Amino acid sequence: MFGGRHVASPFMIRVTAHLHEGPRMKRYLEIFTIAVLLFLSSTSWGQVSKIGSNWDTLNTRAIALFKARKFDEAVKVASRALEVAGTSQEARLARVTTSLIILADIYSAQYNFAAAELLCKRAVEINEKEYGNEHPIVAGALYKVAQTYHGFGQYAKAQPLYERSLAILEKALAPDHAYVALILNNLAELYREQSQYAAAEPLHRRSLAIREKVFGADHVDVAQSLNNVALLYMSQGQYALSEPLFRRSLAIREKALGPDHPDVALSLDNLAGLYKAQGQYATPEPLVKRALAIREKALGPDHPDVASSLNSLAGLYRAQGLYALAEPLLKRSLTIEEKALGPDHPAVSGSLISLAALYMDRGQYVSVEPLLTRALAIDEKAYGPGSPNVVSVLSRLASLYWNQGQYVLAESLYKRSLATYEKALGPDHPYVATILNNLSGLYRAQAQYAPAEPLLKRALAISEKALGPDHPELATGLNNLAGLLQEQEQHALAVPLSKRALAIREKALGPDHPALSLNEHGHQSRWSLPCN
Repeated sequence: MFGGRHVASPFMIRVTAHLHEGPRMKRYLEIFTIAVLLFLSSTSWGQVSKIGSNWDTLNTRAIALFKARKFDEAVKVASRALEVAGTSQEARLARVTTSLIILADIYSAQYNFAAAELLCKRAVEINEKEYGNEHPIVAGALYKVAQTYHGFGQYAKAQPLYERSLAILEKALAPDHAYVALILNNLAELYREQSQYAAAEPLHRRSLAIREKVFGADHVDVAQSLNNVALLYMSQGQYALSEPLFRRSLAIREKALGPDHPDVALSLDNLAGLYKAQGQYATPEPLVKRALAIREKALGPDHPDVASSLNSLAGLYRAQGLYALAEPLLKRSLTIEEKALGPDHPAVSGSLISLAALYMDRGQYVSVEPLLTRALAIDEKAYGPGSPNVVSVLSRLASLYWNQGQYVLAESLYKRSLATYEKALGPDHPYVATILNNLSGLYRAQAQYAPAEPLLKRALAISEKALGPDHPELATGLNNLAGLLQEQEQHALAVPLSKRALAIREKALGPDHPALSLNEHGHQSRWSLPCN
């Protein structure tokens, strides 16, 4: 689920190229929930097993419906399972807890945060009452509440619950237990998603070390940790450190699971995303195509994961200006998601945004607005009007209005986006810097230099603090500031900024990369939020 996000986390602001561990983490959560909530408690588990009966059948059916994405039916069956959850106190408690968690998972998949939160909290309360505050069963329930908050982007609420769950399990199990590694992994992802990279790295490293010790160097759990450490480095623009980790993760999965397993496709997508981030478009194309072929074979041509691969391939073509190749892939992706998930699912919103971005690139503005308006309605319903996902759509609408010369409308949406991001993510998050940069660019386009300059300088300060002094995103901001100063005839101030931007890009991308041709004083770039 995390490591983005996913969902994969419902919140993760649409990370491109499948940079997450969604399918794998979902299995971890299922295993962890049952194993920890029932905590290898021989008394409870034995009594549950002896009773058997209708509860087992209902639960099995609910899980099957959940996996088939038939969520409305799954809710009905899981609710019935909760009603008939056992007879003896021990068995009933274990069954009720399990049913609460399963039902919460289904509601989370429906983006019904309030219902999921309520059920998880209830699981915590009944187990705290029965076992006290320090029992591993309570730790498992706390973990589920934290997961729910994390999935919906409520990081401040998720963090202390992860930490409390971690402390309980370290004491009750061992500091190097596999379940401890799982919580460390998710807590690290919580920090990474907030761009708190210094806090995330030691947690990911510790999780990796535990898994290598417990499972061995070639276990799939180790592959997941390697992938997430690679993502951490990639988020910071440290591409040279990311690549060998992604490759080792891929090799482990191919050996352990076979070359045609969906988790192999996930690793291929992540490695392709790394190359795309560096503008190496020829290298990732065969990787993305292989991932697509794996998913079509393993899951069928109409599975949502196939849609994600189609989106990734389309994004690769779009980055190269191959719009005629990208458009049918995006349309097929949208059709698959609408059919499999329903027309109002947030995944559909992601495909709508991707298609809108393609039309924006081609200057087909009339086609862009209805797609973004529909995506906005979907995300507002799923996440609420104050969600960063909603802001992601608003900022794109602002860019559309900017391109159409509707500066007043664009300014109002950028300002709304800025206020929402600052409230939801804090004033120093890189997404705040993105909006500041783009609002500055809007003013610059109107020759309003006085309000533009301080916004751009603040964006640069945020980016340098969050991403480091050598991140490629920082080069874009430096170049924009150089251009702004150049237009005001402040050449002496502009030249060193442009030279620094060039040095950053040469270091990150190599001296012969095409992006270096953009390092000119007059070139203005908008920073982009990830779109799918």
